[in-house]
Amino acid sequence: MKIGIVIASNDAETCWNALRYGNFAFGQGDEVKVFFMGKGVEYQKVSTDKFNTVDQAGKFMQAGGKIYACGSCIESREQEGSDMCPISTMKDMYDIVKESDKVVTF
Repeated sequence: MKIGIVIASNDAETCWNALRYGNFAFGQGDEVKVFFMGKGVEYQKVSTDKFNTVDQAGKFMQAGGKIYACGSCIESREQEGSDMCPISTMKDMYDIVKESDKVVTF
């Protein structure tokens, strides 16, 4: 199954759980893509010891998961893109939604 995950929250626990879900689904053999938008692009900044979003994203990427992040949202927060938060477009999000069998939002 192809699963798209859209994360628009900068709550550490919410981002952490969304990424954990992505890791679990990936472990089940599903194809998973994550798109961060809005406040979600701040997920690296809000990472804590208890809700380590960076660690979860790293595990996801190491397993072969794909992460995308809204370029406009990154720029409006005066952030820069990175491997863990790559500048992407609405077309990328559109493609994820169009190609996915299921889309989950957080």
